[in-house]
Amino acid sequence: MEQPAVRAPAAPRTARLVDGLVAAAPRTAWFVDGLLAAGTAVAVLSVTVWFGGRLDVVGTLPLALWLGVLLLTCRRWPLAVLLLSVQAVVVFRTAGLTDVGWVWPVSAAYAVLAADDRPGRPGLPWAAGVGLAELACAGVWEMSAGGATVREALGSLGAEALWLAVLLAAATAYRNRLRWRAELDERLLRAARERDVEAGRRIAEARLDIARELHDVVGHTLTVVGLQLRVAAEALDDSPEEARNALATAQQVRTMALRDLRALVHVLRAPGEVTEPAAGVFEIAALVDRMRSTELDIRLETAGDLAAVPAPVSLAVHRIVQEALTNTVRHAQASQAKVGIRCGEGRVEVSVADDGRVEVSVADDSRTSAQPPQTAGHGIRGMDERVRALGGDFSAGPHGKSGGWLVWAAIPVPGFRP
Repeated sequence: MEQPAVRAPAAPRTARLVDGLVAAAPRTAWFVDGLLAAGTAVAVLSVTVWFGGRLDVVGTLPLALWLGVLLLTCRRWPLAVLLLSVQAVVVFRTAGLTDVGWVWPVSAAYAVLAADDRPGRPGLPWAAGVGLAELACAGVWEMSAGGATVREALGSLGAEALWLAVLLAAATAYRNRLRWRAELDERLLRAARERDVEAGRRIAEARLDIARELHDVVGHTLTVVGLQLRVAAEALDDSPEEARNALATAQQVRTMALRDLRALVHVLRAPGEVTEPAAGVFEIAALVDRMRSTELDIRLETAGDLAAVPAPVSLAVHRIVQEALTNTVRHAQASQAKVGIRCGEGRVEVSVADDGRVEVSVADDSRTSAQPPQTAGHGIRGMDERVRALGGDFSAGPHGKSGGWLVWAAIPVPGFRP
């Protein structure tokens, strides 16, 4: 079966998480990184002035510029940028070049690394570990070089620790939001692919249904019309009345075929609208009468309540009888045929048996059963597909010692109690 074209899946967004707090498109990444770097440098200088720290060209200014420059590469190397930034802050603070802040000057680097959870690069644990190490280093320095007590050191670093916790929590929330959006996009993409596959499957099934209907209607019509025209030609001189009856039957079959084709086209053009009733078990008697001739005697036997057969099963039974009798007329050279329909025991059984020849011919869509349905002609394969689609069993092949052909099908009808 030809498979429908399916769009190639896009790369998961979890593999494309932005290496920072800002999810920028590739063409604007450098612009966003530049804004982040400039904002960090300005923030370091502004907050230092706000808290009354020293602002000179050998201390805070070069530190601010260094932290900003490092952020230009944070998208590619977030851990390295954080380590270098923390090292710079520690060096400048312990050297006495600046006196304001331990954690907050490196806020952007912490946030960028914490928001990065690409495979093999767990950013949040690294950011938390580096932050705790920096706070421990700061506490040791405050108590040793600064002469502060433990309480004073904890008091001065409490705000820094709180700020670090807020940063990591915000970065984690942002990362989780990106992950949720990535999973949502993946689900939507997967649902779209499944809809495409389902649409392709439905289209393929519809094509098979249309092919079966066209084959059954057109093949049966041409067979019956050809049979009646042959009868008319043979009886034209000796029995004009019989010839007229044969031509009238051919015309009737043609009219019914046009009705079926018109109904099929109407369904294709306007699905869901009410159309003429499809063929069913009650039309089988008329079908047998049309195909009965002086050369082929056809008997019909029914048992059970045919009115209780649901429409899909009724149509399938009609098409099976139609195709089986068409093959009998075309290929069997039979003199007798028997059609049996029995409703009971939760299923409908249909059989068509004749006494014709059983030579196998795959090429002209005729009588074959020793071969599997996929290698048979369109008629046998179409009957098998109809029955299998309704959950039934189907077989077609020679029967009896004297030759002949039998088509048999059993279709279950849940809840059916004739």
